[in-house]
Amino acid sequence: MADNTMSKAATMEIPINSNGDTGTLTEDDSLEQDLQQVMVSGPNLNETSIVSGGYGGPAGGIIPTSSIKGPAVRYNPEYLDRRRTAAPGLDIRMKSRGANLHNSNASASRLAHHTNPGSINHNTNSTEEVSRGVAVEKLDSVKKWGINTYKCTKQMFSEKFGRGSRTVDLELEAQIDVLRDTKSKYENILRLATALITHFQSMVQTQQALGDTFTDLSQKSPELQDEFGYNAETQKLLCKNGEALLGAINFFVSSVNTLVNKTMEDTLLTIRQYENARLEFDAYRSDLEELSLGPRDAAAMVRIEMAQQDYQVHREKYERLRSDVSIKLKFLEENKVKVMHKQLLLFHNAISAYFAGNQQQLEQTLIQFNVKLKPPGSDKPSWLEEQ
Repeated sequence: MADNTMSKAATMEIPINSNGDTGTLTEDDSLEQDLQQVMVSGPNLNETSIVSGGYGGPAGGIIPTSSIKGPAVRYNPEYLDRRRTAAPGLDIRMKSRGANLHNSNASASRLAHHTNPGSINHNTNSTEEVSRGVAVEKLDSVKKWGINTYKCTKQMFSEKFGRGSRTVDLELEAQIDVLRDTKSKYENILRLATALITHFQSMVQTQQALGDTFTDLSQKSPELQDEFGYNAETQKLLCKNGEALLGAINFFVSSVNTLVNKTMEDTLLTIRQYENARLEFDAYRSDLEELSLGPRDAAAMVRIEMAQQDYQVHREKYERLRSDVSIKLKFLEENKVKVMHKQLLLFHNAISAYFAGNQQQLEQTLIQFNVKLKPPGSDKPSWLEEQ
């Protein structure tokens, strides 16, 4: 009687899936069934039986476990913790088929989240502090820019209306005026030389077309073959010399353009920075002078000290840029003389040789100044670029 009762209890604790197969249960479910068998059958493992048949089967299907050698069942306290965190409502058929509904990495992350909430709060606070620091820095930058703009605008209007004083370096200002005037005149040279190239190129193209026409007529007019032939050769020679002259003028224009729009422009950019620094320096100088003439209480002394620091910073900036402008003006003058000496000599020799009809001297001039002529049609885009 006792054996039948134990057999029924043990049999009732073995779950059956939809296929009647008990071999596919997960490790956690098997451990749970073993624990429940221990609670029902008692602590003596030798009296536990396994029923091979269904519920209420014959006694012949009972196999005593005393003949099975293996480790005893141990109680695992971590099992109940895992069961509490498991998702409710799991289908036993899904569990028996080995469906893993929980990712181990996600479970570890949730466990770390629950066990160490202080790290999340610390990261959040750090992010908020960084964002707050960036916002404060931007606000300070805008504030400084506003104050600086106000002071410079006030100083500029004071100078225009004759109410404020400005720092003037007479020698440097004179050199800057000369540079601006020189740049304007060189730009005019560029415009005129470019116009000369355009017109002269049209003349060369006309001479080439005229020479081709003379050549064609010399072949079709036997009675005037010699006359047309002489004129065709003359026009072709003029066209060849014209292309050589165009190469010399293009080289002249390119060099002057580099001098004007790169070298001079770079110096003028430094001059504009110097003028802005001069305006800022005078603005903070005037502000310091106004504060020095006011009361000398504790708050005023603090403002005077801060104004003195700003004045010193802008004074150093102004003096540094003034030195840079002086150096650049000196080197620019030397470079301008060297470049223009070479280019003006090239322009004169090429023009003289062309209109004198001295082809040999014209070619020698191009070789002397290392001027390379472009082959005819090189300016036109290739058929691949046109696609």
